[in-house]
Amino acid sequence: MGAAKIKKGDTVVVRSGKDKGRSGTVLQVMPKDEKVVVQGVNIAARHRKPSQQNPQGGIDRFEAPLHISKVSVADKDGKATRVRFEERDGKKVRVAVKSGEAIDV
Repeated sequence: MGAAKIKKGDTVVVRSGKDKGRSGTVLQVMPKDEKVVVQGVNIAARHRKPSQQNPQGGIDRFEAPLHISKVSVADKDGKATRVRFEERDGKKVRVAVKSGEAIDV
């Protein structure tokens, strides 16, 4: 796999699925599984039985991983854009295709 087009800390927009149109910050990237975890998106619930560590039990809600192809980097206007790589000042930087602005600052 080449250079990472989506990195931890990026603001992304969900392109498809039940959370389509929602955006959030990337919390974790799993390149081997081609998945990302986005804050506040793809919330899963696990019903937990009471245990020694958690005597109350209850429902755990957490962000489940999404496939990386379902998200796009958000441009400065909040809309999705593709990413390309350019060399600027001798450095390889990520550039938003729509606006031409460098994403890495």
